Amino acid sequence: MTYFKTFGQFLTSFDLKTNSKWFVLSVLIGVVAGLGAIVFDVLTQVVQHNTLVSIAGFDHPQTVGEHSIYEDSDKVTHVSPWLMLVVVTAGGLASGLIVYNFAPEAEGHGTDAAIDAFHNKRGIIQPRVPIIKTIASALTLGTGGSGGREGPIAQIGAGFGSWVAGLLKLSARDRRIMLAAGVGAGIGGIFRAPLAGALFAAEILYSNADFESDVIVPAAMSSIIAYSVYCLSLPQHLRFMPLFGDSLHHTVDSHGELIPYTILSIVLSLAAIFYVKTFYGTNRIFKSLPVKPMFRPAIGALLTGLVGIGMYFLFEKDIRALSVMSTGYGVLQDALTSAAGLSIPLLLTIAFVKVFTTSFTIASGGSGGVFGPSMVIGGCVGTATGRILQQLWPELVTQPEAYGLVGMAGFFAGAAHAPISTIIMVSEITGNYSLLLPTMLASTLCFVLCQKVHLYQKQYPSRLESPAHRGDFLVDVLEGSRVSDVFDPERKIQLIHESKSLDEIVHSLAGTQQHYFPVVDDTERIIGIFSEDDVRAYLYDETIWKLAVARDIMQSDFVKVSPDDDLNTVMQRFTSINVEVLPVVDEQDPGILLGMLNRKETIGYYNQQLMKCKRAGEECDE
Repeated sequence: MTYFKTFGQFLTSFDLKTNSKWFVLSVLIGVVAGLGAIVFDVLTQVVQHNTLVSIAGFDHPQTVGEHSIYEDSDKVTHVSPWLMLVVVTAGGLASGLIVYNFAPEAEGHGTDAAIDAFHNKRGIIQPRVPIIKTIASALTLGTGGSGGREGPIAQIGAGFGSWVAGLLKLSARDRRIMLAAGVGAGIGGIFRAPLAGALFAAEILYSNADFESDVIVPAAMSSIIAYSVYCLSLPQHLRFMPLFGDSLHHTVDSHGELIPYTILSIVLSLAAIFYVKTFYGTNRIFKSLPVKPMFRPAIGALLTGLVGIGMYFLFEKDIRALSVMSTGYGVLQDALTSAAGLSIPLLLTIAFVKVFTTSFTIASGGSGGVFGPSMVIGGCVGTATGRILQQLWPELVTQPEAYGLVGMAGFFAGAAHAPISTIIMVSEITGNYSLLLPTMLASTLCFVLCQKVHLYQKQYPSRLESPAHRGDFLVDVLEGSRVSDVFDPERKIQLIHESKSLDEIVHSLAGTQQHYFPVVDDTERIIGIFSEDDVRAYLYDETIWKLAVARDIMQSDFVKVSPDDDLNTVMQRFTSINVEVLPVVDEQDPGILLGMLNRKETIGYYNQQLMKCKRAGEECDE
């Protein structure tokens, strides 16, 4: 604890009330996220080497840009399918026991948990969650479970950012920014895509075309640092190489190629819808199983192993068929570089089955990300579609591998509602920006076509709906608006003279829809107000009807507003005293009644302003 206290004193020595604080904090988050990515990568390889490789003989293929710490050791080439089934099931069991006994919040894919913390938990992530997530995910992926790396890495960065914000007693807004910056750092580091990491952190929070603009600069800085730190752990020749190598140089040779890319977008959208519905359908089935939650990941891992073994024998022991397990990046590397070596049935089957193995592994409560499997599914669907279209239009479709690259972007853009960051992400991890035009086309079309499905269910449509901004927009929309913008001075109001008897008042209520009644004196100056409820209190005793007058039942100490009053202040008054109508009086002479302001009309005006903001795309910041 002494170290933590000293660390906190060091950080607070900086001026944390200025924008310069984000430089210090972002660098710190980036360093931790980069180190976390290294630890997670090494831990996953250690688990894999000592389980899948040593016991089952399965060493899954990697991408050109990946580095194995065991690459100089003798690799086992004889795969034992049934031992692989034991290993993957044991990994699921170990992951479930660790998660549900120490941090149940770490189940499933971690990015959704970080999104939920941003919107609904004031940016708070318990410090134990990233640690448990890292261990559980390494066990899941290292033993052959189908998942991605981004979930645990995102939670490491997000959890550290949240913890530091709490240590420094920063505001909830600053803690949310640091959480999101941590997500960007983790993604940018592990995928070696710093720009995409920053944009991903700002975009993935919302399902509509909205950005958390405050996040972009801190996330960019932390992502750069995380990328740099992670690359230091790689050999010199791999440090700045994209994940899938630097030899992907596909091109667009004619505008006519946009037609098959449009067809690809439709195929990808259908695949993305199938993926999301299968994933959450599987999740509902597992939650309904009459077993303890900690054992469900083992069942999911067992099913994953059985399906993987089935694929292995179905394709005559082709090791590439086992890409439905673990990350599966090896077959994706082949799909992007030498599509002719992969049959169309193999590509489509891997994509189809990967949907189920990922659902079994993660939707059962296992720990891992969903972005990695999305790339494999999208890439295989894209390359297979490219191969098919090449047979139909050989002169137009000359590079089926390019369809795999575009497929990666379009598929995830549709499923996760993150078109901009996905375009940059795929371009960075492949080192190829020459397909930017078809990638933008596919990502945009898939985003539009997949509006009704959500891979990340904790996303909110936009900043207007997010609880993180709930207090912001009420002030912004109403600020500058006046009472005079809402109330109608021409509306007829029934005035009650102060001497009018209760008997006359009771009988007059039957002929009016008015619920609040101003009381005036001989000069028609307002001196009080009463409601139907005030009258109802006297109805039990008719003897009082002749004796009581309006002055006896009115409230003389009442809240009133003037035409120039700010509507935000008026809304606060409505809420504080819980009334439906407020009298509007002359600002210079409060005795002159100008009209009545209705609470429902004020709320209606507020909703109209919100709709105007949405249509005009206005920024509604404090």
